[in-house]
Amino acid sequence: MADQAIAKADARSTAQGRFIHFVNVIGIYFAALLFVLLGFALQAAGVITNFASAQNFLNIVDNVAMLGIVAVGMSFVTYSGSMADMSVPTTMALSGIVAVQFLKVGFWPAIAAAFAVGLVIGLVNAVVVGRFKANPIIWTLAINYVCMGIIRVVWVNKQIYPDMIASTKDVSQAFDAIYRLEVVKGLGGNPLASLRLPLVMMVAIVIIGQIVLSRTSFGAQLKLTGSARKAAKFTGVNVELITGAAFIVAAITATLGGLTVTSLSRVGAYYNGAGYDFRAVTAIVIGGMSLSGGRGSIIGVLGGVLIIGLINNIMTLIGIPTLSQDMIRGAIFITVVGINAKSLRSLGRDDA
Repeated sequence: MADQAIAKADARSTAQGRFIHFVNVIGIYFAALLFVLLGFALQAAGVITNFASAQNFLNIVDNVAMLGIVAVGMSFVTYSGSMADMSVPTTMALSGIVAVQFLKVGFWPAIAAAFAVGLVIGLVNAVVVGRFKANPIIWTLAINYVCMGIIRVVWVNKQIYPDMIASTKDVSQAFDAIYRLEVVKGLGGNPLASLRLPLVMMVAIVIIGQIVLSRTSFGAQLKLTGSARKAAKFTGVNVELITGAAFIVAAITATLGGLTVTSLSRVGAYYNGAGYDFRAVTAIVIGGMSLSGGRGSIIGVLGGVLIIGLINNIMTLIGIPTLSQDMIRGAIFITVVGINAKSLRSLGRDDA
């Protein structure tokens, strides 16, 4: 009888946890809807123009696609309890500039070279943070500067252009297509409206990421590692391997984001990827994922990415300067982290 009572209590606890998670995710998308309504209200008041156009909404999702790709990979690091991977910006920049350099050999060798660079960075982070237990923020920030130094020494701060380096025009056009390929043309009967490849890649990565975190043993081990590292060790989880794998995932998505950003700008340069670390972490936290690890979902992170896109779009339409936009995003990040920390402390999680 006692065992049956315990089983029923566990079932109720699990059901309540799923319900709370569902409510949190719905809340994130409700917040996104509020920003959409704010945009409509500002347009009705004459403060901004063209917010309600289909083209503007396509621009929003286009602009957040690369952030979404990067944020999904970063989510694995956050979920594992390692907070964030601060080497993401230069992983993006270095993989992009290497890809452009290798276009003289061909398109696919360039893509392979870019992912090789990203994989090396991810493996280094995985070994040092996972195996040797270095502070993830300090270590990945150091790697960020090391990669920046490599770019500045090897390419001497020069910008390199795909169309000037590519072996043929077809190779250059193939690299351009990473960002510009229209998967669906003439959306809604509008010849100017289309769904580009980055958005499709983001949706695919979100789906895969959500399945991995919620439906696989790796996701379960990652959750246990992030929420209770010592308990994970006692249950036989290879914490070092799981933590390291999270950094490899983040490096792979950062490489894909770097290729997309470089294709968009048509230039390999040290500044490609700048700011993506902070924006990704902001989207992750807004999306309900705990910086202390073990809580949240990829679907929630997608909601955070959409909110970031809407905020950026509204601020740009209003005409707020870039520096002021950064200040506003910083204030939003501090507020959300504060709320997150207070919530965790109320649940007895003093590690928030």
